[in-house]
Amino acid sequence: MVYETIGTLTVASPLAGFITSQLAPDSGVDPEQFWAAFGKIVERFRPQVHTYRNERDDLQAQIDAWYQDPDTQPEEASAFLRSIGYLVDDPGPEPVATEGVDPEIAFMAGPQLVVPVDNARYALNAANARWGSLYDAFYGTDAIDESGGAGRAGPYNPVRGQRVIERVRSLLDSHIPLVSGSHADAVAYAVSESGLQVDLSDGVSAGLADPEQFVGYTGDASAPETVLLRKHGLHIELIINRNHDIGRDDPAGIADVMMESALTTIMDLEDSVAAVDADDKALAYTNWLGLMQGNLTASFAKGGQSITRSLNVDTPATDPSGNPMTVRRRSVMLIRSVGLHMDTDMVQVDGQPIPETIIDVAVAAWCAVFDLAGTGPGRNSQTGSVYVVIPKLHGPRETALVRDLFTAIEDILGLPANTLKMGIMDEERRTSLNLGACIAEASERVVFINTGFLDRTGDDIHTTMDAGPMIPKAEIKTSGWLTAYEEANVAVGLAMGLPGHAQIGKGMWARPDDMAAMLDEKIGHPRAGATTAWVPSPTAATLHALHYLEVDVAARQRELAASSASRDAAVEAMLTPAVLPPDRELSPAEIQRELDNNAQGILGYVTRWVGHGVGCSKVPDIDNVALMEDRATLRISSQHIANWLHHGLLSEEQVVEAMRRMASVVDGQNADDPDYEPMSGDFSASIPFSAALALVLEGRDQPNGYTEPILTAHRRRQKAAN
Repeated sequence: MVYETIGTLTVASPLAGFITSQLAPDSGVDPEQFWAAFGKIVERFRPQVHTYRNERDDLQAQIDAWYQDPDTQPEEASAFLRSIGYLVDDPGPEPVATEGVDPEIAFMAGPQLVVPVDNARYALNAANARWGSLYDAFYGTDAIDESGGAGRAGPYNPVRGQRVIERVRSLLDSHIPLVSGSHADAVAYAVSESGLQVDLSDGVSAGLADPEQFVGYTGDASAPETVLLRKHGLHIELIINRNHDIGRDDPAGIADVMMESALTTIMDLEDSVAAVDADDKALAYTNWLGLMQGNLTASFAKGGQSITRSLNVDTPATDPSGNPMTVRRRSVMLIRSVGLHMDTDMVQVDGQPIPETIIDVAVAAWCAVFDLAGTGPGRNSQTGSVYVVIPKLHGPRETALVRDLFTAIEDILGLPANTLKMGIMDEERRTSLNLGACIAEASERVVFINTGFLDRTGDDIHTTMDAGPMIPKAEIKTSGWLTAYEEANVAVGLAMGLPGHAQIGKGMWARPDDMAAMLDEKIGHPRAGATTAWVPSPTAATLHALHYLEVDVAARQRELAASSASRDAAVEAMLTPAVLPPDRELSPAEIQRELDNNAQGILGYVTRWVGHGVGCSKVPDIDNVALMEDRATLRISSQHIANWLHHGLLSEEQVVEAMRRMASVVDGQNADDPDYEPMSGDFSASIPFSAALALVLEGRDQPNGYTEPILTAHRRRQKAAN
């Protein structure tokens, strides 16, 4: 890598070139002044970050020693953690005061996508997933069964198509009911002085049971081209086109029904990205800049044709009173930086790397200057905010450090105070136990909290490594600490006054091909009081949006706020690790099955991360069920093996044997990929296999069980070898 000396800093040429040639022009920020001020920020914050990393290690050492002490009493955990400063005093209800938050974050409830920002096509797909076709979502997934000749393979199947139309009409009757009759019997939609009128096949004209659900239209009032409806803040759009292949056979001319879906999207620089050097990061930053300028495009081949994708633009419409209105067509975008635990050598001071978070936040904010100026074809934030999600924070002092970093970056970019808004990922144990105090430290900036059970479980296993061997991984999902964690996140968010200021989120649905099950199960997230939850694709966002039609999240939050449990009870529950009970002994077959499952998942993900630089992918598990994998799933699997290895349920020889055997399975699952390099041909020469093995054999020694240091080192080796 070639470097340039800029003031007190040494900057990798790909990053320096991006800033000079792409970011700085027309931004109003002088690059020389930026680097000079940025050097002072590094001088100020780099030592603080290192201090807090050392604090993490010191606390972990004290926790290990406490569990190793034969006189330790588990019921004394909270007192012990308080004595070492791991657990802090609850600040009490101290409502947040974040201002200038877009309604999609402050008030609306709906799905959220997380997408690697280094892939322009995926990023554009996610940004444009504000709207999705219910017809396509049902037709193309298992949400509609294939019995009775309703298969989805091959060309268009009218039997399946009719089943989809019936399902969607039924949804309209449930959520946008007519005064009388059914949307299934509609032959025409029209707008009159009294509102939306629906002509039915029996000659009757019916209005909406709730006229306020009609919010706009396009085209002529007597024969609108689109009709805009709303429930619980989410919009449904009827597309009327009697010349369309579907619309010409529909009595009412409905060609499609669009669902407002991904209200927000996290453009990710972290868990779903495999960026290990300045070249990788410059590509990711370039895509974020294009999103903020509104000019990002991506070209690709599909169906034998070349397609160029760009950002959707907002569209005009007419409200029921005849006044002009605008329909937003883009998801509101947040960006997630790398956490405080990682350094990057793309910027160095005295030959030493700097914390990656510092450069991520600075560049992300600088790119957003273009959106704040409002000179592009569309706006991300209508309220003049920049949304930055910070992962893997450990407690309130680290939250305060990031808050101060935001202030310093606002100063060098000339942004008003509190322009940079903070998302707090509630995915580390010390943050979960002190969530109220974390929110209090960012009370004028916080716009997002969420749960992420995979990272949270990985951290819980690592933190309580010496408490004993963990129960099988699948069983942890129903353990007491995890239930308490999920409930406490919402309860604390409500107590701190997040509604009207910030999102309360839930985690990912990991089975992208299993939409029928998602429709059955994921309704639990809005019922839990969460205003958003993660989904793995735009299609999943469209289907998950239906849950927010069924659940009035704001009303549910009011119910929960009136009956929230005490913080002390939640803390005690969260401090009970999911260890095997003394009277339970796993059989050799159970142990082997768990090992094989974890090993296969690790290898399936790592071979793509290290071998191809793919940070998030759909990976078949040991039963060939496709699962969305990222570093969070990798963390829990590697830590689980490390825990059993540490407590003697597994031997190193057993682990190595399983990893080699599962490598052959993964090779077989990737046999159709012409770019795939098998691991099992020569294990000693396979860099991905070496990385996977290191993750489990060295897992106990990795700070907080993080996987990034090992992955990054091996990915760099792979890039050098290519």
